[in-house]
Amino acid sequence: MIKKITTDDLRKMQNKEGLILQGCGGDLQEWQDGINELLANENILLDGSKFENCLSFECNGITCLLFPFEENVKLDTGKLAIWRLRSHSTFGGTWLSDYVPNRLGGYLAEQQKPDCPLIGQDGNIFNLMGIASKTLRRNGMADQATEMCERITQTAGSYYEALNIIGEYVNITSAEDADIDEDQGMVM
Repeated sequence: MIKKITTDDLRKMQNKEGLILQGCGGDLQEWQDGINELLANENILLDGSKFENCLSFECNGITCLLFPFEENVKLDTGKLAIWRLRSHSTFGGTWLSDYVPNRLGGYLAEQQKPDCPLIGQDGNIFNLMGIASKTLRRNGMADQATEMCERITQTAGSYYEALNIIGEYVNITSAEDADIDEDQGMVM
């Protein structure tokens, strides 16, 4: 199964490389299988290896596939570079390291999770989600706030799953700690 990711996920892949194909309509598994077969026939994929962990994402209404260069994928990168140039008009192929700076505005610096005083607050999940969202927005992370809320409302199957999602975005702290910090003139 091809995992779907966001463009923000791509922007966090600074030290990775891969082949991105743009405009992949229809069944993505057929795309993965077809590209693997095509690259094997061109002697670009070596020793029977193939791309198994492809990722899909949407950008400007276009479905794209990322074929990540992983240790288990043996490639003739010179032949792949020539193939990519030769087939660009067909597949819109580009490198991950070119796509992110030129299409997405560059890589994201690894952001620290901001502290968020949730312990001691009204435990209603919508209240906690609102506090966490406000904390993210105050820290310049509006996209993450939106993503967090969507994940909670669309995928969380329980209160604890929702709390775990919140914890992926913020450091959950005590409301009492935040009050102490505010008294000392340091707002967290």
